[in-house]
Amino acid sequence: MKYLVNSREMKQYDTNTTEHFKVPSLLLMERAALAVFDEIKRQYPCSKKFLIVCGTGNNGADGFALTRLLLLDGAEVHTVLIGDRKKETDQCKKQLEILFAYGCPVLEAIPENTAYDVIVDAIFGVGLSRNVEGIFADTIRKMNEIPGKKIALDMPSGISSDTGAVLKCAFRADCTITFAYEKIGMHLFPGNEYVGEIVTKQIGITDESFLTQMPGVMAFEMEDLRFLPKRASHSNKGSFGKLLLIAGSVDMAGAAVLSAKAAYTAGCGLVRVFTPEENRIPLQTSIPEAVLTTYHPEKLDASKLSEAMKWADVIVCGPGIGTGDAAHQIVKTVLQKASVPVVLDADALNIIAEDTSVLLLAHTELVITPHLGEMSRLTGDSIAFIQTRLIDTADKFAGKFHVTCVLKDEHTVVATPHGRTYLNLSGNHGMATAGSGDVLTGIIGSLLTQRADTETAAALGVYLHGLSGDTALKKCGFRGMMAGDIVNGLRDFLAENQL
Repeated sequence: MKYLVNSREMKQYDTNTTEHFKVPSLLLMERAALAVFDEIKRQYPCSKKFLIVCGTGNNGADGFALTRLLLLDGAEVHTVLIGDRKKETDQCKKQLEILFAYGCPVLEAIPENTAYDVIVDAIFGVGLSRNVEGIFADTIRKMNEIPGKKIALDMPSGISSDTGAVLKCAFRADCTITFAYEKIGMHLFPGNEYVGEIVTKQIGITDESFLTQMPGVMAFEMEDLRFLPKRASHSNKGSFGKLLLIAGSVDMAGAAVLSAKAAYTAGCGLVRVFTPEENRIPLQTSIPEAVLTTYHPEKLDASKLSEAMKWADVIVCGPGIGTGDAAHQIVKTVLQKASVPVVLDADALNIIAEDTSVLLLAHTELVITPHLGEMSRLTGDSIAFIQTRLIDTADKFAGKFHVTCVLKDEHTVVATPHGRTYLNLSGNHGMATAGSGDVLTGIIGSLLTQRADTETAAALGVYLHGLSGDTALKKCGFRGMMAGDIVNGLRDFLAENQL
């Protein structure tokens, strides 16, 4: 499991390391500078001329320490200090004193008409929370314009390490070398478009520095696939769960097909599709492994739905069901009568958006899987507002309605009602295609039927969905990828990794 931290957490862990564990701050700074120096030598071994632009805080101090190391290695370095000298931190003053003792000049502005191999941003780091303006904005724009490889120390200046927001103006890095832990804002839009390659360096701030304050956001890694439900050799289809998939409407069988295929591929023992009679032939042709219970959209037989719900270990409701009267009745019945975990997706969420309080009627665990448009309808907030507050939006909704909220975006957020939050880092933009969400819903439902807990099924399901897309990418490329390819990618990934 990878921890992702915000600015407040990182500052606290830094303080804990120096005050509780008595590690000198100057030592941490020297280790940070050495780590950056080593990475520069690894990535750009032929670089000889550097521009390092520093602020008056501890990020600037890191830059001054890096200047010294490069100079002692024989490089030509132009170092610029911007900002009010009266606001220098103690560490910044100390690093400047050391630099001056070596006889290195510090400039007040970037030299004109000068070429550099590498430009280093050491202006703000992780603590910035205000818009970048004035001389800082002018300097960052100039740094962006100068040719050469661009490196940011800890965080590109102008990007919020908490939300990924561009604070009016920001440095565009080819590589961000961050310390101890990756910052949340590195992975959220639009900040993730500014960080370039992320390289994390350990400098002495470790998990022990959490003390009693754990990070609020985590991300699954390959080693966490161990949380996939175990499969006993002595088993039958009932051993791996029964999933009721309420999906599809007239002329909309595709969502049901994709969700059912994904559920089976992820290991579910038996999938029963509750769908309109008109979908019988497409479903039996496309996925003969599924059991069908059909209904007439104009005259829903409530007893059929009740019987199917009693049969199921898990219920998935929503993909392609439409928003007609029958769909409304289905969603209401599921929320009021389900006694097993329920995953709500797509049209079910559009129906719930008419009155979100119905979520509180449920007597079981709920997982919701909205994309940004559906989340906008659920909350009343604009898509633009949600996208800049992705984690906060998911966290608040999960807590208010006691659901696990899977808020889908480039990096999907999984927020739990008890406060644990996951940010998914797998997947690629080829997965932005019709039906991709139906595949995800099937995977999550499948993991639930195999007795994964709700939190694990949601977060691991999202991660596995992304890995499936990454596997599919090898065969399909970005532009050619379709939802069915993601299902095939899931099968290939599980087989390749003997899962």
